[in-house]
Amino acid sequence: MASAAEQLAANLNLGVLSKATELKQRIWFTLGALIIYRLGTYIPVPGVDASVMTEMLNQHGGGILGMFDMFTGGALRRMTIFALNIMPYISASIIIQLMTAAIPTLETLKKEGESGRKKLNQYTRYLTVVIAMFQSYGIAIGLESMHVGATAAVIGPGWFFRFSCVITLVGGTMFLMWIGEQITARGVGNGTSLIIMAGIVANLPNALASLLELGRTGALSLFFILGFLVLAVAVVAFIVFMERAQRRIPVQYPKRQVGNRMFGGDSTHMPLKLNTSGVIPPIFASSILLIPATIAGFSQGQGPGWLQFIGNQLSHGEPLYMALYAFMIIFFSYFYTAVVFNPQETADNLKKYGGFIPGIRPGSATADYFDYVLTRLTTVGGLYLVAVCLLPEILISDYGLPFYFGGTSILIVVSVTMDTVTQIQSHLLAHQYEGLIRKARVKGRR
Repeated sequence: MASAAEQLAANLNLGVLSKATELKQRIWFTLGALIIYRLGTYIPVPGVDASVMTEMLNQHGGGILGMFDMFTGGALRRMTIFALNIMPYISASIIIQLMTAAIPTLETLKKEGESGRKKLNQYTRYLTVVIAMFQSYGIAIGLESMHVGATAAVIGPGWFFRFSCVITLVGGTMFLMWIGEQITARGVGNGTSLIIMAGIVANLPNALASLLELGRTGALSLFFILGFLVLAVAVVAFIVFMERAQRRIPVQYPKRQVGNRMFGGDSTHMPLKLNTSGVIPPIFASSILLIPATIAGFSQGQGPGWLQFIGNQLSHGEPLYMALYAFMIIFFSYFYTAVVFNPQETADNLKKYGGFIPGIRPGSATADYFDYVLTRLTTVGGLYLVAVCLLPEILISDYGLPFYFGGTSILIVVSVTMDTVTQIQSHLLAHQYEGLIRKARVKGRR
């Protein structure tokens, strides 16, 4: 009997060890995939003089191209095969989500479960190819018109260059989309989010070096730099607190009798996040607002007067830009929350499984209660996003801080880090619970 128990204990230890090995393999796979991504951001697109693109971004880096270059980890500045990054896939995913709420056929697919989700993912991939083709063709046309002095960005302009540029950039985007899916399935964390975070984090050392260089040259005082670093830590802590904040709505399930036994009667809760929309509102708002400033900057004073006026008013730090930025963040917070959370559907699902909120009648009254709570949560969440995003904008415009210290980049890095750490903890907890169950079985056999 003792030898059998010892054998079971040995098998238990081997099982736990194998699970820990699996987690290590997932982490190493994720790191390896991200390293491949970073190596690809240094492979140039054939026929392009990257120094011209770098000079153009140095001159107009505060526009929408500067923001996209931040997301790509400098791949756009170097004009590499990953210049589009994973952004077309994200745009396609958001468009499919919006269409799902508006088109009944797609909404039916969403409710079909795993098979419907696979079809929606396939539609997202097709739309990614279409968006990437349009964006890459626009980049090819724009590169042919770029000059810095007598130096042209494209060595041999023409249809052959446009075709090769489109094929290269679309292929790079599809490869990144595949890497993101592999990380999600075989690694740790959400692959798409990790790719964007890796691009932002990769250039943070350069941004920090630029900040210290401003202090060395006397453009910024030492006390300001120290105060800014302390403020950055405080902002990160505030983001962590707000992203974890949630409203827990109590849910009760009635008791039911099956034969001589009673089942049910459980009490649980439904968590509603304070910031349901995540980082989508700041990305949407900044993308839309930076378009006029980018066009005005590239026109170099040759465009219409009204375009130059709008571009100047919508530049960083201007009162009109700040006001519209805050308004659009709150607007997209409500809009995107309404897309991803349907109070009526949630209330119907709760009613179908016999659950109810104490003091609230099932059905439409529950849906109204969800809408009431979600509206107030979204208001607080939108104001929180405004506070986090506007403070760095003021520092960037008034003190010339690097773009990478913006509120959107900090939100992405902190949110993705929290999500990845949570998934690692879930793996560890699952392994611990499995070990406890096996230990209980060993003791029972003794």
